[in-house]
Amino acid sequence: MTTAWIGPLDLTLKGGRITTLEGPSGAGKTLLLRAIADLDPNSADVRLGAQRRETLPAHRWRRLVGLLPAESHWWEDRVGPHQAHWPREALERLGFGPDVLQWEVSRLSSGERQRLALARLLGNAPRVLLLDEPTANLDPGNIAAVERVVVTYIQDTEAAVLWVTHQRDQCQRLGQRHLRMEAGRLHAEDTP
Repeated sequence: MTTAWIGPLDLTLKGGRITTLEGPSGAGKTLLLRAIADLDPNSADVRLGAQRRETLPAHRWRRLVGLLPAESHWWEDRVGPHQAHWPREALERLGFGPDVLQWEVSRLSSGERQRLALARLLGNAPRVLLLDEPTANLDPGNIAAVERVVVTYIQDTEAAVLWVTHQRDQCQRLGQRHLRMEAGRLHAEDTP
């Protein structure tokens, strides 16, 4: 059964920290991320610092509060046109050379798509990262690369991160705060 609602919730994300979120499928984790990113109708009071979400145009909010969905979306034939400002260092750390921008999207594996979607997101310089199972389709080496890229990004920018994962060891490795979601409600768990 899928949760069609979430809340009421009270959630604060702190800059420079990773908050991990786990829970069963259908608990409302993706709905929460989409609500924060203002992709689904909701009545939440969402703020970035003192800035209320509704005071910014939606496209500006979504650049500042970036969502990496579990399945990335691509609309051009080649990788390059999907972002005006590809972060070269992140691309390299994720295992891509400069020629990746000429690659055909249709030939990308699911793991390549996910890593490139992360780089594309970082090109927007978001202050909050909402990561919906960003390593679900990756092998151990690429999981480590994605984790390093995100950790480096938050160290450099003091961005806040909400990282959805089903991997308990990943929660323990990365999270300074750990939450669990069940039936649309958040529950704090011990710090990993």
